[in-house]
Amino acid sequence: MDIRQITPRYSVTPQISVEDLPAIKAAGFTRVICNRPDEENPPSHQAAAIEAAAKEQGVDFVVLPLTHQTMTPDNIAKQADLAETAGGPVLAYCASGTRSTVAWALGQAGKMSADDILLTTAKAGYMLNQLRPQLEA
Repeated sequence: MDIRQITPRYSVTPQISVEDLPAIKAAGFTRVICNRPDEENPPSHQAAAIEAAAKEQGVDFVVLPLTHQTMTPDNIAKQADLAETAGGPVLAYCASGTRSTVAWALGQAGKMSADDILLTTAKAGYMLNQLRPQLEA
């Protein structure tokens, strides 16, 4: 796993596996958000398999698949709500962590300056300068 902290309560990572869940629990995450559509993965890495492992560890698991087509204002708001209503730190994942980071960044538009959002994501290794127009709108 390559967990990258965006904020103290929101981190992202590329695709996780069933075997990662004990370490995710040990790291203190209380909710895992799957932003990766199942059609991108073999059955062993699809949401149902990861969810079962999360439940065994007592970690809340939520599926919110994100693609260019589904990165809508409603889904951005859902992602923000899932992060804010969790009982503790959240780990969101997709193929590389980028979609989960984009969802966080778009959810901060109007709450933080575009410069602060882009600096925060850059510190985590995600260069999202192409989002500046959306963040400033």
